[in-house]
Amino acid sequence: MPPKFTTSKIMDSTPSATSAVGNTLKRLQSFSGEHRVVVGLSGGVDSSLTAALLVEAGWLVEGLTLWLMSGKGACCSDGLIDAAGICQQLGISHNVLDSRSLFKKEIVEKLVNGYQAGVTPLPCSQCNRAVKFSEMLQWAEKKFGINRLATGHYARVRDYEEMDLLIDIPGQTSGRNVLLRGLDSNKDQSYFLYDLSQEVLGKVVFPLGELTKEETRKEAVRYGLRTAQKPESQDLCLVEHYGSMRAFLDEYLPPNKGEIVLNDGSVIGNHDGIHHFTIGQRKGIGVSWSEPLHVVRLEEKANRVVVAPRSDSGTAKCIVGEINWVSIAPPRGNIAIEVQVRYRSKPVKAELIPIEPTKKDISIKRPFRCIINFQDKQFSITPGQAAVFYFGDILLGGGIIQKDS
Repeated sequence: MPPKFTTSKIMDSTPSATSAVGNTLKRLQSFSGEHRVVVGLSGGVDSSLTAALLVEAGWLVEGLTLWLMSGKGACCSDGLIDAAGICQQLGISHNVLDSRSLFKKEIVEKLVNGYQAGVTPLPCSQCNRAVKFSEMLQWAEKKFGINRLATGHYARVRDYEEMDLLIDIPGQTSGRNVLLRGLDSNKDQSYFLYDLSQEVLGKVVFPLGELTKEETRKEAVRYGLRTAQKPESQDLCLVEHYGSMRAFLDEYLPPNKGEIVLNDGSVIGNHDGIHHFTIGQRKGIGVSWSEPLHVVRLEEKANRVVVAPRSDSGTAKCIVGEINWVSIAPPRGNIAIEVQVRYRSKPVKAELIPIEPTKKDISIKRPFRCIINFQDKQFSITPGQAAVFYFGDILLGGGIIQKDS
């Protein structure tokens, strides 16, 4: 049985071992409002240290793990065991919320439908909005009357009025919560949080936002947390659960043979389902050619995979819909931004031009749509993925890259 984690043990271990951790503790201690919080615990080192820092800062902490799937997986059985162990070490309660039905409806079914339609959905941001944050906050308020949630995300939230900004943010920001990148550029997870509402942002705490991953590991070791050396999760929880995205999709979608063609329609190969491909893919296409080929388009009705050399794969613009404006109110005119079209891609300069929303945008209460004109042509612009808009470290908003213009 692991040793119980106590405040006195923490204080004896010199909490200001690094200035970043010391500053984080000071911010938590001076946080406005009630110091009662539910911490979302996945069983990883990030959420474990989040809970430990809040306990050390004197907060009343309740641990909560969402049960999303059965069997092996980072969010499931292994994570539940480690999350329970961390709560035992910290001397706090561990609660488990069965969210399997919600996860299947909001994530699994929509993911399968998206791949079947020739798009590549981004489940993590959808999961954060529709499953994790909303579900945990509702549960916390109903169960304990707590209206604050903490997670181990590397991101920051600030009240605009309290920020000392020397730059002009494009758009109206007054009275809004501002979402910023985490200070660790290699670990920043703001991209996955673009779809959170202002109401949710006003209730969340991200203690790791100004720490690096290296500092998190060191602090977890110093605190003696059982997850301190736990390996980093490298894939989506569904991928970890099934072994690969292909294996996951094969559980739900039957083979559907079709052609692999060049831009001019020349047939150069065959495939067993467009759901096995994604825009920008180079490896595993299954055809030999005089130069490397990339997937540039998935044609659902014709059941065709269109490929081209990299020189013919660039995109000058894209359409983004279902936009959630985060740190600014919806702009009425064109604005200059940086845009990130994949989690691991670098932000690039672009012009954002608001346009009329589609009926779908309006029906799901995301009535904002735009054209993104890239300063330089981009590769792997993938329908279904998120395009997230930044101004420096400030996340302005984001939406879903649409298949048709």
